[in-house]
Amino acid sequence: MNNAADTIMIFLVLTNLTLLGLSRLGTCIRIVAVQGVVLGLLPLLLNGWSLELHLVFFSAAIISLKGIVFPWLLTRALRDLKTQREVEPLIGYGTSIALGMVILVICMWLGSRLPLPVAAMSTLIVPVAFFTIMSGLFLIISRKKAVTQVLGYLVMENGIYTFGVALVQKQPVLVELGILLDVFVAVFVMGITMFHINREFDHIDTDQLSRLKV
Repeated sequence: MNNAADTIMIFLVLTNLTLLGLSRLGTCIRIVAVQGVVLGLLPLLLNGWSLELHLVFFSAAIISLKGIVFPWLLTRALRDLKTQREVEPLIGYGTSIALGMVILVICMWLGSRLPLPVAAMSTLIVPVAFFTIMSGLFLIISRKKAVTQVLGYLVMENGIYTFGVALVQKQPVLVELGILLDVFVAVFVMGITMFHINREFDHIDTDQLSRLKV
């Protein structure tokens, strides 16, 4: 079981680094969707592929929202906004990957020294969860397109989710679904916001909004 969990963690690291180095927004959306599907299987994996009803229901909800609903909303927004690439990010793609590697090393060091209330099922889960959170934050602050920043928000939430699954073996379903509902509403509102920004200003570069004056 630990080998399978480690494989998922390595997959998360590789996909996070890939997101830092990609400009095509459609490909980024698909990568985040695959992350959501894989993370949806994580609770079942960490519980020995138990088919308990609440675990199956929770995993199905995660896969449906993170792997289908959110990507569909973002793909639809991308089509309506008629934009395909993140052009001229605040931090270049090569530099982003290099900084991502540095952040990964720091997260591995921090995760190995962080005292936990319970033992994690894999030694990589906590460091990779931290790295996923930091990758999402990096996408939010280093990219101009609102779509990419929404993706950064979803990646950051994936990291928080991974950290929670690592420490809590029996998820309180109502609380977790409440969190998912908050994320769903946030993504829905962000999609509407991107549409109106694009309609009014013919672009979705958030850095240009700071130039607006009353």
